[in-house]
Amino acid sequence: MTVADLPAEGKLARNITHFARALRRAGLPIGPGRVIEAVRAVELAGFTEREDFYWTLHAVFVSRPEERAVFRQVFRLYWRDPQFLEQMMSFLLPQVRGSQPERAADAAEKRAAEALLDGAGPEPPPLPEGMEQDDAQIEIDATATASAEERLKTLDFELMSVAEMAEAKRMLARLTLPVAPLTTRRLAATAQGRLIDARGSMRAALRSGGEMLTLKHLKRRQRWPNLVVICDISGSMSQYSRMVLHFIHAVANRKGQGWARVHAFTFGTRLTNITRHLRARDVDLALKAAGAEAQDWSGGTRIGACLHAFNRDWSRRVLGQGAVVLLITDGLDRDDAALLAREAERLHLSARRLVWINPLLRWDGFAPRAAGIRALLPHVDSFRAGHSVASLEGLGRVISDPGDGGEKARLMRLMGDNRAGSIGV
Repeated sequence: MTVADLPAEGKLARNITHFARALRRAGLPIGPGRVIEAVRAVELAGFTEREDFYWTLHAVFVSRPEERAVFRQVFRLYWRDPQFLEQMMSFLLPQVRGSQPERAADAAEKRAAEALLDGAGPEPPPLPEGMEQDDAQIEIDATATASAEERLKTLDFELMSVAEMAEAKRMLARLTLPVAPLTTRRLAATAQGRLIDARGSMRAALRSGGEMLTLKHLKRRQRWPNLVVICDISGSMSQYSRMVLHFIHAVANRKGQGWARVHAFTFGTRLTNITRHLRARDVDLALKAAGAEAQDWSGGTRIGACLHAFNRDWSRRVLGQGAVVLLITDGLDRDDAALLAREAERLHLSARRLVWINPLLRWDGFAPRAAGIRALLPHVDSFRAGHSVASLEGLGRVISDPGDGGEKARLMRLMGDNRAGSIGV
């Protein structure tokens, strides 16, 4: 089937208009001007080949990298799949588990289904003969159900609908990331303390004729550490990174949490400092500016080279005061594993605590098979999942507890068992 097989006779422009409306409901900023441009572009490029038709509309309607997944799913369901209505309904209706394996919705697929159905739902079952609508009573046993908010906290970011993503962003904006202050070697005067200020006591005695009437005391000064976030924005991480940056923006702009400064960096094929963009009060403007600064959004991944750039150019500037580092990446790197291990070790030695947030950890069968993951894992203090609101909510406990290693110990044992098996032990 080609796009030319779609209904013609003046209906193509109408179909493009409806397609644009579905994209707008799915979250893409599309107005009437873009619809007119899309119709004109199709007139000039033609629509005899499906691939040409796809990229013509893609060039008009997609303006940001994170919109590609939504466009791809809406296009597939609207233009190519003749059974798209039944498939979309299956993503929005409750599922009954049977002997057949259940397929979860792909990234942005639920949003595409929600946009195309536009609130449509299944027809209610017919009432028994002789019963009126007013007489029908529905009884629901909700004793074993969780609240909508609790369900949303554990839902994967990739599988959220447009409305669920908006609510998740509001929940992330309310989260806090508390941290305990650091005790320094510097001393400060205090009314009561365990340390005696000998010099202060002697100076006070000189003012009273050499008689020491009271003792002066000292205490250790406290200061707040820096928070440094190094976030992977490659194609496999773009959706998770956007939600994590929503959370980091809230942390950077909330007073009283204890952090001295919050520094944020993104990387795909190159390292980008977006710290100044996160200072904007409006999160949408902040992320828009950060996306414009980071030109490699949804591109490839060079973790080792980007960590090398951070260690060389920024490490001494932002890690000198006992900073906590959050590394958000899936660890899927095609560069030299030895380089990645060397730079990860240097980063670990420079930071007070290095926490690795990996969305792949959400899978029960996750194992450290990729070379990048095996190179990174030995050099982090804690290894945690980062695919939902609940996983980000627990970061405060991870940062405050030096003994919380997350899944690191279990995965290190798996690595040791695999290494032993490979050499015949």
